[in-house]
Amino acid sequence: MGTSASRPMRADARRNYERLLATAREVFAEQGPEAPMDDIARRACVGPGTLYRHFPCRETLIEAVYRDDIQQLCDLAGELRESHEPLGALLEWMRAQLKFALAKRGLAATLKAAMDKDAETFKLCRVQLWEAADALVRPAQEAGLVRADIEAPDLLRMGHGVAVASDGNPEAAERMLKVMLDGLRVAA
Repeated sequence: MGTSASRPMRADARRNYERLLATAREVFAEQGPEAPMDDIARRACVGPGTLYRHFPCRETLIEAVYRDDIQQLCDLAGELRESHEPLGALLEWMRAQLKFALAKRGLAATLKAAMDKDAETFKLCRVQLWEAADALVRPAQEAGLVRADIEAPDLLRMGHGVAVASDGNPEAAERMLKVMLDGLRVAA
């Protein structure tokens, strides 16, 4: 964030920050990650100074949107674990992970081009996603529903692979995901 970690954000600053994130997410989805920063500020109903105070450059805004999206995906894993049986939670989360991967391909490519793959944002997001996936795959394995040789990174790589292979075609992605998910189940 663009503010000091030692003092909390004022309520109005927090609202502006969250509005900018939400607006940037929408604008990036519509126009791609190279969308004009002034468009984001205008649509968020803030001045350019407010935008740049929170996000000094495009890369910091892209990173913040990406981190926020990853956090939402990880939070969903916890919600699904509480509300679904183990296999259902895992399957629903994998669908959400695929939807995320399909929607964020351009944003992720821009991030990777702008940052070293060992950058702190990637490390943090990778760990968060692995932990979220692991929190879903382990209970399904313990219940004897999912193969014991599957690990959290495998799930994420396969989901990413489906997103890339489907080339943005949601119907193809869903078909491939179904085949992948069937392959995770313990053989009868």
